[in-house]
Amino acid sequence: MRRPQKTVFSSTILARVLAAGLAGCAAGTALAAHHAKPAAPVAAAASAAVDQDSIIAVINGTVLTRRDVDNRGRLFALSAGLNLSEDVMARLRPQIVRQLIDERLRQAEMLSRHINVPPEQIAAAIGDIERRNGMPHNALRDRLAQDGISLTTLIDQIRVQLGWTQVLREEMGSRARITAAEIAQRDAALRQEDGKPQYLISEIFIPVDDPRHSEDELKFTQTIIQELRNGAPFAIVAAQFSQNQTALEGGMMGWMQEDSLDPEVVAVARQMPTGAISNPIRVAGGYVIATLSGRRVIGHQMGTLVSLRQAFLPFTSALDPRNPTDQQKQMLKEAQQISATVHSCAELEAQNHKYGDKRAANPGDVQLERVNPQMQQVLANLPVGQASHPLVSTDGIDVLMICARQQKNFAQQTPSEIADQLLNERVEQASRQLDRDLRRRAIIDMRSKV
Repeated sequence: MRRPQKTVFSSTILARVLAAGLAGCAAGTALAAHHAKPAAPVAAAASAAVDQDSIIAVINGTVLTRRDVDNRGRLFALSAGLNLSEDVMARLRPQIVRQLIDERLRQAEMLSRHINVPPEQIAAAIGDIERRNGMPHNALRDRLAQDGISLTTLIDQIRVQLGWTQVLREEMGSRARITAAEIAQRDAALRQEDGKPQYLISEIFIPVDDPRHSEDELKFTQTIIQELRNGAPFAIVAAQFSQNQTALEGGMMGWMQEDSLDPEVVAVARQMPTGAISNPIRVAGGYVIATLSGRRVIGHQMGTLVSLRQAFLPFTSALDPRNPTDQQKQMLKEAQQISATVHSCAELEAQNHKYGDKRAANPGDVQLERVNPQMQQVLANLPVGQASHPLVSTDGIDVLMICARQQKNFAQQTPSEIADQLLNERVEQASRQLDRDLRRRAIIDMRSKV
């Protein structure tokens, strides 16, 4: 039996994760524009337009059309920066249909419980996507329209994901409370496994309804793997297609010990290189696509944690290193002045505010070993309270400062982290059980093949 995995159980966290996961809807647009497929002939386009209103399925009286399916496919392609050829779309459609059927069932359950996601909450999630990508208000709406994607496609997906979190909160009831005894029991179990391997792993889970006939799911899984290996972002693909609650975190499961993973996944994780995309892994209930971000030993991962502050001086245009503008030369001069005269994190925060807070003054605590090698070189020997030299990028200049540095065992879980993991496991169980119940009770009339 497949073990439950890490999930998210907070509408606030979900909104943040959703904004981050779907940020590719904006971030991928430039790449999508470069790889867009040439327009089809007019006759073919007209034929396709007529076919768009054909009914694929009726779910408890709610109609699912080909237009709904193709809009979701185009949204995925735009998110991931893919060239959505008709061949790729044909292989994606069966899984998109399944996903949309599940969403219709979840939406009906939300309605039966009188759960309503306010338009303001959805608008805030979309606005967050735009802010994270430096887009003006309504730019995402315009971008979707330009690519022939209805904004409703994105709104519907956000509404169901936000509302489903509220459904699960109701479904869990008192089971959402983790006791001190349960935390102590899990902590003791972890201590007994001290020295065994752990894997920082992400997954995409594709369920199989009938184990005797899994050809469509396998074909879909192979298509997704090929797109991932061609450069599609794992987190965005997981957010769109994985049927685990981990989809809300871009497939990220966190650090997992072997007895919390399917044996088939463990066998692959032991062998696969960091950053690789696995072949389809057949597990109980479906297929898993896995990627590995790191390995460690339970209870042993010493590292350096640094608390940072930054001041960001923005450019008014993109930097051409061979021909910097007067404004860019002035920003460099001012950044050098900051590096020479600022001697506290509070002063550096004030400087960031002076230049418009274009980036957060406090980017949060950072594990030194997990930043890119260039940044490691900057931070490794930077004394606490001393500003870095100016760090120039295409859109501006950063000056960094370390406020505190400490050695930490990152493999040692806090009671709060253990409680989160226990709660996440219960939420995954509740979500899967409720999804199965909804499908069992549903009347689904498939009208045509996809």
